[in-house]
Amino acid sequence: MASLAQQFAGLICPPLSSSRLTERAATFSKPKRAANSVVTAKAVAISNVQTKERHKLKELFEEAYERCRTAPLEGVSFTLEDFHAALDTYDYNSEIGTRVKGTVFMTDNNGAFVDITAKSSAYLPVQEASIHKIKRVEEAGIVPGMREEFVIIGENEADDSLILSLRSIQYELAWERCRQLQAEDAIVKGKVVGGNRGGVVAVVEGLQGFVPFSQISSKSSAEELLDKEVPLKFVDVDEEQSRLVLSNRKAMADSQAQLGIGSVVTGTVQSLKPYGAFIDIGGINGLLHVSQISHDRVSDISTVLQPGDTLKVMILSHDRERGRVSLSTKKLEPTPGDMIRNPKLVFEKAEEMARTFRQRIAQAEAMARADMLRFQPESGLPLSSGGILGPNISDLPAEGLDLSDVPPADESDGHGTPEEESD
Repeated sequence: MASLAQQFAGLICPPLSSSRLTERAATFSKPKRAANSVVTAKAVAISNVQTKERHKLKELFEEAYERCRTAPLEGVSFTLEDFHAALDTYDYNSEIGTRVKGTVFMTDNNGAFVDITAKSSAYLPVQEASIHKIKRVEEAGIVPGMREEFVIIGENEADDSLILSLRSIQYELAWERCRQLQAEDAIVKGKVVGGNRGGVVAVVEGLQGFVPFSQISSKSSAEELLDKEVPLKFVDVDEEQSRLVLSNRKAMADSQAQLGIGSVVTGTVQSLKPYGAFIDIGGINGLLHVSQISHDRVSDISTVLQPGDTLKVMILSHDRERGRVSLSTKKLEPTPGDMIRNPKLVFEKAEEMARTFRQRIAQAEAMARADMLRFQPESGLPLSSGGILGPNISDLPAEGLDLSDVPPADESDGHGTPEEESD
């Protein structure tokens, strides 16, 4: 141990000179000064670039400001007219009653969402989607992509969305259509949907109109007419008062005027009576008397016809004023009794038999006129334009006779026909 201590004690470290310390410090300080000089140079370069950019932006701003001040529309393709047009296109009026164009973009169980280019979408409730009663908007043809004109009827305060309607527009069009049909004196079909003591309610062009019982040609009750389509004519069309009055009697009178004697029509048996069957021929009730069913005797009509049966009948006569039409199937029988034994054959040959019947009638009328012409020279009686012989009335005054005091003719027996009793 002592020798080891002596060895360490013998080790003498030479002192460091100040020159050597200075050299080492200089050695370490040189790289640091160089790095600082590089950083400083870079900072100066960046500052110069930023300054140039600022000057450039300032110049661009000044040029733009001067251009806006002296020529604001120079080089601008979007003109002032285009700007106003854009405002007209995208601006909207949200007042109730305003009509707007919109496109349906989504539907749900309760209605449809419509884009009307407003700040929020609009909604079309299902009850406002059609003039008719529907359960879903698709039943009225309202699907995504459909573009239509709507009317604003309200606003949903919860989300500021507008409530639209198509039904209001359709009502206006329906009233306009009814006024047009009234001016044309047209006959329309109306479905009976209800009734009361005074008459029935029928739907025409989507509107509910009233048909008084006094304007119904038949004696059917409201229950019997329910859900049936009947011919109607317009009596009163007043949109302001929401009053639509219709007449079945006027429509029937016009329809009857189009019926030709001897023509064949298709009808449906409505009801049976002991004296005959009432047949519906296109909304007109005609009587097929029991004596006009067949050449053979018919003791029980129900053995030949049943309510709901479809058959062909021939027009024998019709009273336009009283709304009565007399029908026949007997005139259509190829051989007597065919209506009882083979009604199908009767209906197959109906037009042919009716044509033969009309020819026989025309021949009989021609022969009657010929006989009158042959009789005229011998009797000295002139033949009127109607084919009627009469005395010479050339001595009558030009204005004719005053028939106001002539009493009406009385019926001979005071009993009406079964057809009259049925009324």
